[in-house]
Amino acid sequence: MNVLYEETGAFKVASVLAEHAASLHVEAPHGRRAKIKAANVLLRFEDAHLDTFLERAEAAAAGIDVDFLWQACGQAEFDFLDLAREYHGRAPGALDAAALLVRLHSAPMYFHRKGKGRFRAAPPETLQAALAGVERKRQQQAQIDAWVAELERFSLPEALRPLLPQLLYRPDRNRIETKAFEQACASLGLSPARLVERCGALPSTHDYHLGRFLFERYPGGTGFPAVAPPAVPAGLPLAEVAAFSLDDASTTEIDDALSVTRRAGDLVRVGVHIAAPGLGFAPGSEIDRIARERLSSAYMPGAKITMLPPAAVERFSLIQDGPRAAVSLYLDVDPATLAVRGEETRIELVPIAANLRHHEVELLNDALADGRPAAGMPFAAELELLHRLALVLEGGRGKSGSQVERPEYSFHVADDRVTITERKRGSPLDKLVAELMILVNRSWGKVLDERAVAAIYRAQGDGKVRMTTVAAEHQGLGVSHYAWSSSPLRRYVDLVNQWQLLACLRGEPPPFGRKSADLLAVVRDFEVTYAALDEFQRQMEHYWCLRWLLQEGVETSAAVVVRENLVKLAHLPLFVRVPSLPELSPGTTVEVEVAQVDLVDTHVRCVYKGLKKNEKPPEI
Repeated sequence: MNVLYEETGAFKVASVLAEHAASLHVEAPHGRRAKIKAANVLLRFEDAHLDTFLERAEAAAAGIDVDFLWQACGQAEFDFLDLAREYHGRAPGALDAAALLVRLHSAPMYFHRKGKGRFRAAPPETLQAALAGVERKRQQQAQIDAWVAELERFSLPEALRPLLPQLLYRPDRNRIETKAFEQACASLGLSPARLVERCGALPSTHDYHLGRFLFERYPGGTGFPAVAPPAVPAGLPLAEVAAFSLDDASTTEIDDALSVTRRAGDLVRVGVHIAAPGLGFAPGSEIDRIARERLSSAYMPGAKITMLPPAAVERFSLIQDGPRAAVSLYLDVDPATLAVRGEETRIELVPIAANLRHHEVELLNDALADGRPAAGMPFAAELELLHRLALVLEGGRGKSGSQVERPEYSFHVADDRVTITERKRGSPLDKLVAELMILVNRSWGKVLDERAVAAIYRAQGDGKVRMTTVAAEHQGLGVSHYAWSSSPLRRYVDLVNQWQLLACLRGEPPPFGRKSADLLAVVRDFEVTYAALDEFQRQMEHYWCLRWLLQEGVETSAAVVVRENLVKLAHLPLFVRVPSLPELSPGTTVEVEVAQVDLVDTHVRCVYKGLKKNEKPPEI
């Protein structure tokens, strides 16, 4: 005696060795013996060729028209043996019954299983929906196959063209376009960007990298909605100063300006003037919602995306076209000892006499460093005093003026060509601006803390920098308080702190309380955003370094060993792994061959050529 039984969703056959009330001992055609439940037995039969029984049943099942079965069986529940008897018009043989069972089992859309060998025909509407779904999937797969074939010929299907940003940066794997694209990538062994490039659909490698950033950070585009320009409040007093700013040539968001004014009693009044967009719009306003979403201006070589709409930037940037609204920190300084005798903060209109650019006053750096006058330079006397004051302020923070500063690099992109300029960070002009900004952030942070007004601080302890709503020491800068306040046109944290300071100075309730959930959300969101923007700027500077190597046709370059096989190329902020580099001490100058530059994966392959003799090591 043989049996056909079901086990783990599959049909099996075996010879019966022994039978009990609830179980059977059986032997499979290949010799394996097992114990099975009697309830799982669907058919008992005799057959001399048990080893081929299921194969013959499956072959016979393939010839049964499942649609005819569905129409013939009615809507009542039935047993497969009953249907086999009706189908054949006689008592079915074992093979006939098994074939019909296999056919029923293989068509779950047509027949719903109801238990041991029992089925029920699917309702007509259910069957039609299922068949429509199968047809839809068949058509989709045919479309996928057609797109894959086209992609494998390195031709981009028109249907995929509008979806390129999504396919490259955030593929939706529920879409058939994505399935076709990724299938083609896999079959060709190419990355998505490489495939698009081979199809001639990658406008440029620069657009590819910039596009990822814009897709992720600015899904609605970089433009601004139409907003009413913010207004400067009437009645602000006019400061009796001639202020000037000091920035790069490309700077349009001029947040800060300086002034030096002689006062009675031989004192000098030093003014640090910070743009005051917080006077023009309030938290919760339309412009604030824009700034809150962006949180910071984004910078990259050759371009920037501002945090505030152009109307707000133009209205409050400290440009030299008349008095501009500002929050000013004034220091009364003894010009002989440079001791600060008094300090005052005002909300006012500040006349901007000049917007100085670094390249216009660069000669001042050498003069200030040597302690000699720089005749003919604008505001030379004022900058000389401010530089001496900056050295005193730096010393007051416990910092040494002789600290070694790493080089700084400026990127200028025009007509798709890049110029990379290297200059020492920490020049006298850099130092005086930096020290006065540190002073502003320290002073106003302390004011807010002492008056119990909530603010956002930068704190550092144990080498870790963090943002917090609790005033804490910044050990790296050597100050007790440090609340970013000097760049309200470019950073949302500074704008929030300015709103708090303005309320404090006016004696009004501040917009954000000390336990404000909105303030904590700003801290959280700003840190994430600022880190992402900083990383993107580094990535694009890395990209433009590679472009510069190709642009200048660089084949070999001096480099300095940083550690192990990591080197820094001379005159570029470009760090490269050189696997062929022998074990050398950090600081060793070597020569490397620029063997390959990949602008898609932003990778450069360099090969060690030898030691570089008689050359001053590039600074890291």
